[in-house]
Amino acid sequence: MSIGASMNTGIMNMVSNADIIVKLVLIILLVFSIVTWAIIFLKFRLLTKARKETDDFLELFWENKGMKKIYLASRGLDYSPVARLFRAGYGEFSRMRKLQGAPDSGERQELPEVEDFPGSRRTVMNNLERSLNKAAIDQGNRLERALSFLATTGNTAPFIGLFGTVWGIMESFRNIGTMGSASLAVVAPGISEALVATATGLAAAIPAVVAYNYFLHKIGLFRSEMEIFSSEFLSMVERQFFIEKMGNKA
Repeated sequence: MSIGASMNTGIMNMVSNADIIVKLVLIILLVFSIVTWAIIFLKFRLLTKARKETDDFLELFWENKGMKKIYLASRGLDYSPVARLFRAGYGEFSRMRKLQGAPDSGERQELPEVEDFPGSRRTVMNNLERSLNKAAIDQGNRLERALSFLATTGNTAPFIGLFGTVWGIMESFRNIGTMGSASLAVVAPGISEALVATATGLAAAIPAVVAYNYFLHKIGLFRSEMEIFSSEFLSMVERQFFIEKMGNKA
C-alpha cells in the first residue's frame, strides 16, 4: 500500500472512531468548505467576465460614437459594473427628457438642451451625480455579494475546528481516567482523532481568507474604475451639453 493511501486510510479511521461531537464539527466544516469553494468558483467566473466586458465597454465608450449608440451597444454587457453605471447615468437623462417631452434624435447630441431641464445646470449635474453614486454603490454591493461568507469562514472555521479538538482531548483524558492508564498507546489515538478537527478547520479557512483578499482587491479596482468613469462622464456631459452650447449661444 502506498504512503498516500495509508494516510487516507488512517485519517478515515480516525474520523470514524472520533467522538460524535467531533464528527458533527467535521460535518459543519465540510459544509463550510464546500460552500466556500462554490463561491470561489462562481465569484472568479463573475469577476473574469466583468473584467472582459468592462474593457470592451471602455473601448466602445472612448470611440465616442454617441451616447445612444453606446447605450444600445452596452445593453448586452450585464457583467460590467462600469457599463451598468453608464446606463444608470443615461437613464437619468432619459427620465428628465421624458418629463420635458423632448424628442429622441438618436445621434451624438441626443441629450436635452440646457433649457429643456427644470432648474439650474447645477441641479441637473447634482441629480446625475446622485444617480451615478447610487449605481456605483449598487454595483459594488453586487460584486461583493457572498464575500461575507468567505470572511466568516476564514474567521470562524479555525475556532470551530479548535472546539472539536478541545472536546476530543477532553474525551481522551476522561478515557484515561476511566481506564486508569496514561500510556502513549491510550492517549495518542484520542488526541490524533481530535487534531483532525483543527486540521480540517485550517483547510477550510485558508482558501477562504486567500480568496477573500484576492476578490476584495479586484473589486477595489472596479470601484476605483467606476469612480474615475463617473468623474469623466460628468465632465463630458457638462462640457458637451452645457459649456459648449452656452458658448455657441454667446
